[in-house]
Amino acid sequence: MADTNGSAAGAGVPEGVLLGLGNPLLDMTANVTSDTLAKYKLEANNAILAEEAHLPLYTELRDEHGASYTAGGATQNAVRVAQWMLGTPGATGFIGAVGQDDFAEKMAASATADGVKVNYYTGGGQPTGTCAVLVTDGGAARSLVANLSAANTYTVDHAKDAKQWALVLKARLFYIAGFFLTVSPETVQAIGEHAKETGKTLAMNLSAPFLLEVPPFLAAMKAALPFVDVYFGNEAEAGVLAKAMGWDTTDVKEVAIKLARADKASSRPRTVVFTQGAEPTIVAVGDAERLWSVDTYDIIPCAPSELVDTNGAGDAFAGGFLAGMAAGVPTVECVARGNYAANVVIKRSGCTMPAKNEFKFRGLACQY
Repeated sequence: MADTNGSAAGAGVPEGVLLGLGNPLLDMTANVTSDTLAKYKLEANNAILAEEAHLPLYTELRDEHGASYTAGGATQNAVRVAQWMLGTPGATGFIGAVGQDDFAEKMAASATADGVKVNYYTGGGQPTGTCAVLVTDGGAARSLVANLSAANTYTVDHAKDAKQWALVLKARLFYIAGFFLTVSPETVQAIGEHAKETGKTLAMNLSAPFLLEVPPFLAAMKAALPFVDVYFGNEAEAGVLAKAMGWDTTDVKEVAIKLARADKASSRPRTVVFTQGAEPTIVAVGDAERLWSVDTYDIIPCAPSELVDTNGAGDAFAGGFLAGMAAGVPTVECVARGNYAANVVIKRSGCTMPAKNEFKFRGLACQY
């Protein structure tokens, strides 16, 4: 809980409290024009899985656009941000699949330097996955093209191996981006069932509209839904979700309420957090019996002159929010931590953070 003098970011947080499972990718970030998007039939502010036609893009970003490299992937980004917010060494961990190559070594070194304990599966025989991050409109828009490669080789057998399962047993909070449902829905189910049986918390992210439009991925999402205690998403994903679920509404707040009250395996209420860009964030809490609460929270404004790159803003918000959950603070402070983290990240290139986290919480405002 925060006191009136401001709360320490991660005071008293135990080792390994937050465990992320997902697709580790090396982000290749470059500023491009709309012509590059058109060339590869891409859309701004969208995320897709790479097809064969997109493979030359990675070489083009490297050779023609001066791409920069950072450890990435939606789940790993959020965990890195949560670790930065918490500060306690080893408070977070991450599991996913990489190759046996230099990219994997760079990613492991980067995440470890951030304080995250990584446990990568390296037996899939594929190179480390990459994500092309095409930044346009002066940093206000980005298009993500993920080439999963090794990340796509992850299996539930690795998660259930004694070394990895020890991390699962230690953790109290799990975070999985929806992208992982394209790789190992069996792992998501295993973690969900463990969370239900032990009273732990599973948080997931809807991650991208296309995941809700492809029947196998939507089916995997519906199978995982009863185990999810906290859902993150944005207004675009909310709209596609409503259509996929047959909900007769396009109102983001109503979608949040319906998702909060959807089928749940445990008796605990579900929290749904929908960001809306520059508009207020919606947080709905409910269960099948009733709506517990629905609130809106303003974001921290960012002047156009300060905006550098919106890539990772959603991951940063989730990471900040998760840090608050790990620290056991109220929802209003979880949102404030998410807002702070997102505001920091969009002023930098890629999902990166400065060395020092200066978040302080006083009442309804964060000071930094």
